[in-house]
Amino acid sequence: MPIKDVFLPLVGQPQGQALAAIEKCVAVAADLGARITALALEDDVFVRPQVVFPAERESAEASAPEVGDMQQLLNTFTLAASRTNIRAQTRSGKAPADQIASVLAEHARFSDLTLVPVKPHDSRTEHIIETLLFESGRPLLLCPEQHVDALRPEFENVMIAWDHSARAARAVGDALPILQAAASVRVITVADDKTEAMVQSGTALVDHLREHGVHASFETAKGGGSSIGKVLGSWANSHAIDAVIMGAYHHSRFNEIVWGGVTKTVIGQPPCWVMISH
Repeated sequence: MPIKDVFLPLVGQPQGQALAAIEKCVAVAADLGARITALALEDDVFVRPQVVFPAERESAEASAPEVGDMQQLLNTFTLAASRTNIRAQTRSGKAPADQIASVLAEHARFSDLTLVPVKPHDSRTEHIIETLLFESGRPLLLCPEQHVDALRPEFENVMIAWDHSARAARAVGDALPILQAAASVRVITVADDKTEAMVQSGTALVDHLREHGVHASFETAKGGGSSIGKVLGSWANSHAIDAVIMGAYHHSRFNEIVWGGVTKTVIGQPPCWVMISH
């Protein structure tokens, strides 16, 4: 199924590379030929009323109004959408801080793909991503803010992180439109010792993709004592990969949160665009 309807959550402060990430996400949606919907949410915080005297009120009214964080995010989105001539719509609102992630997940259910700007090792961003993965039922495309200047909106070189799991298979199915448009697709399994079963699994995936018009190759990458997440990131960087396709939480979510794992490593610091499914 083609990707025709994408969702972009807008939360947090418009600092650093956050605004550039919004522009790149809009460019990706335009390259996919999709409609994009942005939802900006801010914390619904109770503010104690203050007594304002007439002179202070006149002074406040005379000063130029400041544009809030949420409006800055929306303005950046609107300008980017107008430049790319993409079909776009915006929504905004407030929600309690502990409910923002669930509200976003509920809206994400009505899209083909959710684009998520990612601040490196940011606990709030990671919580939103995990909630979207477990509660939306839709794939995510992570946009690493720290690498935003180098990101391309066209996914010509794509890597599939293949661990033979059902979640990885789900990710491949979700990513078929991206894989079909790519110039190069490489199926990578991280393992120090290549087994016959591993080769058969990777070869079978390559054969399956060929039936969908995707000409992929399979190979293994040695871990060398490093975590699988770090190996995948290094491999993607050294081979100029535009996007990584992977399944989320092969082990239990609790174990990954406590002990770390591939998903936690990639969510904390994506090496490039990462399309992830659960």
